[in-house]
Amino acid sequence: MQWVADNVAKFGGDPDKVTIWGESAGAVSVFDQMALYDGNNTYKGKPLFRAAIMNSGSIVPADPVDCPKGQEVYAKVVAEAGCSAAADTLDCLRSVDYETFLNAATSVPGILSYNSVALSYLPRPDGVVLTDSPEVLNANGKYAKVPFIIGDQEDEGTLFSLTQSNITTTAELVDYLKTIFFHDATLEQVQELVATYPDDITDGSPFNTGVFNSIYPQYKRLAAILGDLTFTLSRRLFLKIANYVNPTVPSWSYLSSYGYGTPILGTLHGSDILQVYGILPGIPSSTIQRYYLSFFHTMDPNEGTTGLIEWPKWSEDEQLVHFLALGTTLLKDDFRADSYEFVESNVGSFHI
Repeated sequence: MQWVADNVAKFGGDPDKVTIWGESAGAVSVFDQMALYDGNNTYKGKPLFRAAIMNSGSIVPADPVDCPKGQEVYAKVVAEAGCSAAADTLDCLRSVDYETFLNAATSVPGILSYNSVALSYLPRPDGVVLTDSPEVLNANGKYAKVPFIIGDQEDEGTLFSLTQSNITTTAELVDYLKTIFFHDATLEQVQELVATYPDDITDGSPFNTGVFNSIYPQYKRLAAILGDLTFTLSRRLFLKIANYVNPTVPSWSYLSSYGYGTPILGTLHGSDILQVYGILPGIPSSTIQRYYLSFFHTMDPNEGTTGLIEWPKWSEDEQLVHFLALGTTLLKDDFRADSYEFVESNVGSFHI
């Protein structure tokens, strides 16, 4: 970001009009850029960016870098690199060849493994650069106060629930979440969370598909939970807090359902890339691009977008723009309210 500020003018850019934009881990990184150094994004007396867009990602509640899980991941990498006996394991890691380090770094569970979005690597508070867990920084207003767009795909969790076919009962689902994901939560808290998602395949994700797409007994239920906690309901939590602590900063939000009918996966995580970059031309790609280009230029997605529906600020009535395959509507951001209320009340226990 500092390099851009120093050099973008040489490429015809304006360092005073930078928007940061990311998808998935990139969206999480956008919020973290907003929250670094408690929201101080100035460089040489000017802000490094003036607006932000987050596609599928925002706050990820996380324990500190020296938490037990962080140490466990580090110890595994050290052992795989052959550095366990070294007097300084970090120096040893820095000295190994590229292939050795690559193999060691990728020896821990990845995002498409059984551990799913209980990530081995994620931004963790260190007390200096990221001074606290992201949801705490959000609640304390310790992030850059810039206009932003944030939204999700309807079925964010399906892609990350394909490998857990051994989970066939509610008890096994609770045990999976307690063991793999939420070490700080009590068993009772995890049970209460799961209970807010009916054990009924007609309610799970991909949503609104009835009895179809259930590839194992708890698949659609797990997909709903992982999608909500990692993306959809955490987005709503971020928006509610952001609009409370910074009510004058505008924000807009969306939900995409244009992949409805895709077997097993629905409108899956990452499918927005095809639309936003115009890889799949037509509606809704052109609609999304027009909103985004307007936001880049004016920090308002509605400026100059004649013919499109007005995208209301989320603060006005908590409405989402709902991107569909053949058009755009508005959708109230109040679905799965019981699950949201439980997460909101217990977010501090659901760190990963």
